[in-house]
Amino acid sequence: MRSSGPCANLADAGDILTLARSVLATASPDAKADRAREVAALWRAGRAPLPMQGVIPADHPARPDRPRLVAPADVPRRRLNSPAGRVALLHAVAHIEFNAIDLAFDMLARYALDDALADEARTAFIDDWIGVGDDEARHFRLITGRLAELGAGYGDFPAHSGLWDAAMATRDSLAGRLAVAPLVLEARGLDVTPGMINRLVSAGDTVSADCLRTIYTEEIGHVAAGARWFRHVAARAGEDPVTWFQALVRKHFSSGLKPPFNAEARLRADLPPEFYETLI
Repeated sequence: MRSSGPCANLADAGDILTLARSVLATASPDAKADRAREVAALWRAGRAPLPMQGVIPADHPARPDRPRLVAPADVPRRRLNSPAGRVALLHAVAHIEFNAIDLAFDMLARYALDDALADEARTAFIDDWIGVGDDEARHFRLITGRLAELGAGYGDFPAHSGLWDAAMATRDSLAGRLAVAPLVLEARGLDVTPGMINRLVSAGDTVSADCLRTIYTEEIGHVAAGARWFRHVAARAGEDPVTWFQALVRKHFSSGLKPPFNAEARLRADLPPEFYETLI
């Protein structure tokens, strides 16, 4: 059951940026995922116009009471050789996907009218990030569905806000946000997910492994969207994309990148080694 109302009622909320902010303002995880998918459907149906001006969204989207947020070092380690460890892993993935919904809709709401974009590119920019947000909502539902099959739910384990904190460090820069969110954080997912899939298969949990395979395949497209728009913004600014990317990552992501890199998947996303190999 959809908890955020049918598309017909949601369309009354107005333009696409207002609707994007409504996703960010929804605290309930299931309702946020449903709202994201409904907003995407309205945009694709031509029922959510792009306004001439917008309102910058709040720095922090609405959040549920659970999971309890702790420091990254205080999140329990996940050992996949036990059922409890596999559930904890899936919970961590669900938390990433929940935050990724907000990252996509914040990207849209915050930057769709940014001067860094060419006017004629704004619709394509929205198309891409609406698509990413729709995917992330579907991924969240996929993982929480698997958690339910295993007798667990989102919120059962502590989590951290590191993903959102890293994104907020770039809230005043579209180039910085593109560099950090899709091209560092999501690209990191391309590096680590194949190993998680293999470990789940080795543990006999092929159903959970298949869920991660779906996410992994589609995340390549998300990183590709980030690479495409980073190059667009770099060209508009007269910057070399490789040099500028490295400068922005050093400025906004102080922890550095962690090898090994999944060079094949990154290349499929149009993120060649010269972008990231010197940032270790």
